[in-house]
Amino acid sequence: MSFLQAAALLAVAGCGTAVVLTRDPTRQVIVTGFFGLLLAVLFFVFQAPDVALSQIVVGTVAVPVMALLTLARLRTRARRRDQP
Repeated sequence: MSFLQAAALLAVAGCGTAVVLTRDPTRQVIVTGFFGLLLAVLFFVFQAPDVALSQIVVGTVAVPVMALLTLARLRTRARRRDQP
């Protein structure tokens, strides 16, 4: 195992821990997007560029955007419900 592979594995492990320890939903989605980017780097380092490209599209862009839109809609509904 090369130094670059070990560093990528440690970065993914650290970021995965950060995702779990983050309590605010908005921040957690942002950290999850960064985690997806690190996973893409990990896949690229382990010579799987096709999987890395898929991970960038899905894990770094699509899922965090959908989660942020869902959080925004939930907050809007909660504000409407709280208003008399």
